[in-house]
Amino acid sequence: MHLALFDLDNTLIAGDSDFEWAQFLIDKGVLDPEVHAAKNEAFYEQYKAGTLDIDEFLDFQLHPLSRHPRAQLDAWRMEFVNNRIKPLIGERARQLVRNHQKNGDTCVIVTATNSFVTQPVAAEFGIAHLIATIPAQENGQFTGKTRGTPSFREGKIARVEAWLESLGLWWSNFGRSWFYSDSLNDLPLLARVTDPVAVDPDATLRAHAEKAGWPILALNT
Repeated sequence: MHLALFDLDNTLIAGDSDFEWAQFLIDKGVLDPEVHAAKNEAFYEQYKAGTLDIDEFLDFQLHPLSRHPRAQLDAWRMEFVNNRIKPLIGERARQLVRNHQKNGDTCVIVTATNSFVTQPVAAEFGIAHLIATIPAQENGQFTGKTRGTPSFREGKIARVEAWLESLGLWWSNFGRSWFYSDSLNDLPLLARVTDPVAVDPDATLRAHAEKAGWPILALNT
């Protein structure tokens, strides 16, 4: 039995779903472009630099969910996935996932992006298991806050291990474990698996991968 973990943004898709979601809402006039566009760009640059304050970012990213009825959010999400995300999914990424599935590996997307945005993206890949940041709800309405540990940096390890424990499993139950990621922010989880793979990596991750002898894979370039 083997375990295949996949980062989502700039790994399985050729873009960042958090950033794209905010831009989508800006383009639809849901968010004020003057207020939110600059913040969205700034947070994205901080993420790429490894300096992102995850709590500050999540306050920014999840607040719009609390301002609109769930039916409206669901309609926007469908449009978003069809028009903004599916064009970012390349055949090499789909084939990578299919190869692991054909081998009987347990496939999981592990992403810092919230589960509301990413659940249909995981479904598009046919991946049943999603570990993502959880947007809190009260009576079916999003509160704009998170529930539990965000799936970010070391939080990804905590969330994966909590998921394994919920199934009565542990790392040792798997003969091999892969994690595919593009980002320096994922170095903690990459170091935890038996088979770390850098995918179209940023400069910091590329240097680390080359020094450690990790495979470097191109899915989106």
